[in-house]
Amino acid sequence: MGKKDKKPEPAAPAAPFNNPFAGLAGKREELPSRPEPAKAPEKAEERKGPARAVVRMERKGRGGKEVTVVEQLGLPLAEREVWLKALKGSLGCGGVVEEESLVLQGDHRDRLPALLEARGVRRVVVG
Repeated sequence: MGKKDKKPEPAAPAAPFNNPFAGLAGKREELPSRPEPAKAPEKAEERKGPARAVVRMERKGRGGKEVTVVEQLGLPLAEREVWLKALKGSLGCGGVVEEESLVLQGDHRDRLPALLEARGVRRVVVG
């Protein structure tokens, strides 16, 4: 038998078949321009939060488990619950409100001051 003939490769199509966006290229000039970004106020408003917070780690009375305690926030109970939920989500841990303090599971003394300052606490004391 003889050599097999090679089939010629099909030519690439000149334009994409059924491109739904092809007709939009000509309408680009009709689109509205981007709005100007809003100017930032000259005086930045500070977040109002507690004046002070004391952060400490304790193990006593907890079966050897480490917890981080945030004290002296001076927040009402409802607001303490909101702060606790936000801190637990940011730190990825559990926690509870005990009397006037927030108790977070684990040792978070290194990460907690930055989170508290971002929430408006003016002075954070780590003990």
